[in-house]
Amino acid sequence: MVLWETSKGAKVPFEPGPVVRMYTCGITPYDAAHLGHAATYLIYDVLQRRLRDRGHLTRCVRNVTDVDDDILRRARELGVHFLDLAAEEMSHFDADMTALGLLPAWSEPRATSAIPDILGFIGEAVEKGYAYQAGGSVYFSVDHFERFGQVSNLDKKTMLELAADRGGHPEDPNKSNPLDFVLWQPSEAGEPAWESRWGQGRPGWHIECSALALRELGTTVDLHGGGSDLIFPHHECEAAQSEAVTGERFVKHWMHVGMVRLDGEKMSKSLGNLVFVRDLIKEWEPAVVRLAVLSHHYRESWDFRPELLAEAEERLSLWRSTGHGEGALQEARAALDDDLDTPRCLGVIDEAASAGQGVSKSAALLGVF
Repeated sequence: MVLWETSKGAKVPFEPGPVVRMYTCGITPYDAAHLGHAATYLIYDVLQRRLRDRGHLTRCVRNVTDVDDDILRRARELGVHFLDLAAEEMSHFDADMTALGLLPAWSEPRATSAIPDILGFIGEAVEKGYAYQAGGSVYFSVDHFERFGQVSNLDKKTMLELAADRGGHPEDPNKSNPLDFVLWQPSEAGEPAWESRWGQGRPGWHIECSALALRELGTTVDLHGGGSDLIFPHHECEAAQSEAVTGERFVKHWMHVGMVRLDGEKMSKSLGNLVFVRDLIKEWEPAVVRLAVLSHHYRESWDFRPELLAEAEERLSLWRSTGHGEGALQEARAALDDDLDTPRCLGVIDEAASAGQGVSKSAALLGVF
């Protein structure tokens, strides 16, 4: 199996041991799951299915960011407790992912479950000289970690632009370097707060994933990823702080999924241009939604069009008309082993089904039954 490795910018062999330890960044549960979420988690689902087909065990951890700026802001708007909002939205998310046929996560830990781990982690970063306190917050110093930039391979100008756009606050006057990022911050009035040696506060965004990945999977993860919008700053910062504290390689293989767009714009809660999974599965069989997503290569960003669902329904009908069998099974496996080429995989299954061969085994590799 070869997979694109983000930091190397190339397809490289993916050769994990018998147990594959995977971490994918989960949702911040303050609104319903949209098609962009589904696309990311469906790709990890197909990857796990093929790895299991190859004889591996998979342990995929998908975190829940149940405390951060977005969920606290939304909870204030609704006048509810932030954990109540998280619980309600996670129940909807779990129902949507179950409907789409996703394999259950091996572990789905919440950020709020890791506060002791986070505090210990920050303490180590400070003691080792990688973090400092200023203005009531604790920041990671990128100048003290020489490999900062190893995941994204971006220049400083681009990093600063993305940090400003994605909640990195490079304008913060308390920072020694505008690219430094917060590990612990004071809580505002009405926000949740935990005691720490740096005062009452709450964790920054990036620290939770490091703490949870290390707690759930150990020092080094075989494969880590999420949407391509997380490469910088989230994954860059996560790698820096993890390796600074442990002294070990954090991730063997970085893998990222392209964005799903609507009318040319990336689907995002901030823009409000969302296609919700729960609405799609009211009108279409979940397997149709799955095939519509998998008709695009995972690394490509693509535009959602309603016609994709009709095309996927026609494809599903063709496959099911052939009955059980192993048509195109080896060809489908070969396509998935070549950087999860799901469009090619769909194509070889189409050919076998059109020739009257049963394709149930091949379709099952994609989670379609």
